[in-house]
Amino acid sequence: MPAPAAPRRPSPAATARPMAATAAAVVTVVLWASAFVSIRSAGDAYSPGALALGRLAAGALTLGVICLVKREGLPPRAAWRGIALSGALWFGLYMVALNWGERMVDAGTAALVVNIGPLVVALLGSRFLGDPLPPRLLAGMGVSFAGAVVVGFASSGGGGASVPGVLLCLLAALAYGGGVVSQKPALGSGTPLQVTTFGCLTGAVLCLPFSGRLAHDMAQAPASATLNMLYLGVFPTALAFTTWAFALARTTASRMGATTYAVPALVVLMSWLALDEVPGAVTLCGGLLCLAGVAVSRSRARGGPGAVVASAVPPAGPGAGSGAAGGGPGGARASALEDHGSALEDHE
Repeated sequence: MPAPAAPRRPSPAATARPMAATAAAVVTVVLWASAFVSIRSAGDAYSPGALALGRLAAGALTLGVICLVKREGLPPRAAWRGIALSGALWFGLYMVALNWGERMVDAGTAALVVNIGPLVVALLGSRFLGDPLPPRLLAGMGVSFAGAVVVGFASSGGGGASVPGVLLCLLAALAYGGGVVSQKPALGSGTPLQVTTFGCLTGAVLCLPFSGRLAHDMAQAPASATLNMLYLGVFPTALAFTTWAFALARTTASRMGATTYAVPALVVLMSWLALDEVPGAVTLCGGLLCLAGVAVSRSRARGGPGAVVASAVPPAGPGAGSGAAGGGPGGARASALEDHGSALEDHE
């Protein structure tokens, strides 16, 4: 009987890739959390559309300079459809809806409601990317939307929220989900910097009708509000969206979406420190329901070793991957087993 093969150790390069993606995700989460606070601060001086245009213009200019320095060039033709969709939904509609919603709810509440976005990503990923749609996901969506309703009606109990504000944040969450799912295929042919730059530029062009309002608001806004708008463009937009795309290109949309679950807690902390505002008790309970629904949707049913091996076998057909670097069915199966083991480790 041949001796059992020794377990393979991952190469340093294979270990560095997930670490780099994790570091990029952490940068994204921290900067996006700070964005909710900056939007709340700048929103007193800038209207929703003007703030979105100013943020996107600053972001597009920053990204454009980086592209010129790195000589990125134009994205390939195959990436343009995803860039246009993600630019319209995520960089355009999402930012206007979120800016508008944060005029009616506090930063922490907005972050809690927008955090339904990962559920939207999973649902749209199932429809357009072929991701599985387990019953736990549907149950989690129901719990999360129930939490959003609680947050909306908390205004009568001093929760600091309003129904229109929560609905606008829900619209932002839907736009965010659609933008992520649209962006994922574009990253298969374009670089993260290309996809982010031209997505941001697309959003800026769509927001050009607000240019007159931006000029009016900028003439009257205090310097602190304008600096917040520029900060939003350079850091939570140019930098954070690029690190997001870098990480998204190296994992699935659903797993990447799970990293944003930490955003609401960070926003509550930052808004308490910077704005002296914390969601009321009822609002916080509704937000916790939102997060509980997300947790239910992302939980896994535990199975035996047979289930692990079965789920690790790559599917046949046009949607299947190309296998490991060595090629052939054996390489594809080994690569799939390693990916599944990595997913289990991440979950545990």
